[in-house]
Amino acid sequence: MKPAPSSVCVFCGSRFGTDPAGREVATRLGELLAHEGIALVYGGGGVGLMGLVANAALKAGGKVVGVIPRFLLQREAGHPALTETVVVETMHERKLAMFERSDAFVVLPGGIGTLEELFEVLSWRTLGLHTKPIVIVDQGGYWSSLEALLRAVVEGGFAERRHLEHVAFVRDLKDILPAIAAMPRETGPEPRLDRV
Repeated sequence: MKPAPSSVCVFCGSRFGTDPAGREVATRLGELLAHEGIALVYGGGGVGLMGLVANAALKAGGKVVGVIPRFLLQREAGHPALTETVVVETMHERKLAMFERSDAFVVLPGGIGTLEELFEVLSWRTLGLHTKPIVIVDQGGYWSSLEALLRAVVEGGFAERRHLEHVAFVRDLKDILPAIAAMPRETGPEPRLDRV
């Protein structure tokens, strides 16, 4: 079995969402990472699910690195008590900095920003630019339609079936680290694009 990652990037909402269980999952994830000695890398906010994950990890003695663009420091109420705060200028720099500091990615419920972060690292993975595991926590079935959409993309001929192996969907937090350890890390040559 592969060793546990030293750092995990968590993508999740800057809001709480409508399902109260999402708050518990975010808190438990922060505690899990801290107890396993895994540094949390995230978007640096102190609000919503983002804030809950960070607060739980900090309270449990974990290391928390927040990456936030300068213009969002006020809007997202940048977390004031992180182990390390990295202030960048753009959203592109934010995603790259989070990517570079992380060994794997875990996705909790979130909105458009969470989807955008997920799809960027997933796109990079399918292009063979990295082999870092991506795990989506389908808390309460929140991401079930996304899982179906990804399958539809493959069935529709717009992605290779092996690309489905680049992301794992789990229903329980206890399955996150085993899923990360089990995910394939090899890259192969990409097939040529269709030509007209």
